[in-house]
Formats: sequence, C-alpha cells, structure tokens
Amino acid sequence: MTLTCTAGTSIGRVRLLITDTNLVDAVFTDEEINDFLAIENDSVLYAAAMALETIGTSEALTSKVIRLLDISTDGRAVSAELRARAVVLRERADKLEAADDDGGFDIAETAVNTFGYRQRIYNEALRHL
Repeated sequence: MTLTCTAGTSIGRVRLLITDTNLVDAVFTDEEINDFLAIENDSVLYAAAMALETIGTSEALTSKVIRLLDISTDGRAVSAELRARAVVLRERADKLEAADDDGGFDIAETAVNTFGYRQRIYNEALRHL
C-alpha cells in the first residue's frame, strides 16, 4: 500500500484532479489509482472521473444528512457534486479525444486464411521496429 503524490505522473495528476493530495488522510492508494487508470486505458481524466464517482457512491465517505446542534452536513449534496464533477471530467476527456481524431478513418487488418494470418503477424512486427 503506497501513497505518493508526485507531480508529472499519472497518479499525481489523478490525485490533483480529485483533490486527494493529503497523503496522511488519503482516500485512495496508488494501487487503487493504478486500477482506475488501467480500467480507463491510462486516461487521467477518465480515471479521475471514475475515482470521483466511486467516492460519490460510497456511503461511508459521504454520510447521510446529519444535523447536530447548529452544525449540519449533507452527504447527498456532496455526492451529487462529486458525480457532477465526474461528468465534467468525462466531457472534457471526450472533447480532447475527439480533437485527437483527425477525421480520417482507421483500417482494420483481417486475416481470412493461414497465409493472411502470417502476413498480418509479419506486418505487425514491421510496424513495431
């Protein structure tokens, strides 16, 4: 269970976006943030959105409405704000992803027989040189 907040790393960026930078009382471990990154194909924005959604849906972290004397907390409102922030991050990630798309088309190489399969493997090897 490691806890780091190194600037310039994916984990540090996710922590910055979800404001989980206080390592003494961190919400997620580095391994959990790595899992978010893995689930979201290493997209920092999508991983941060998933982390916020996870916090927002956790009743342990966003307790119910509590009123004690003249102090009150509203866990439902906090949860709604976290989920709204997650939506904003996902929309931003979608826009960035769409901007990266040059409007062209992708080619999917298929193999219909043994020769085609061998040729596809050979072509992949050439691409990775």
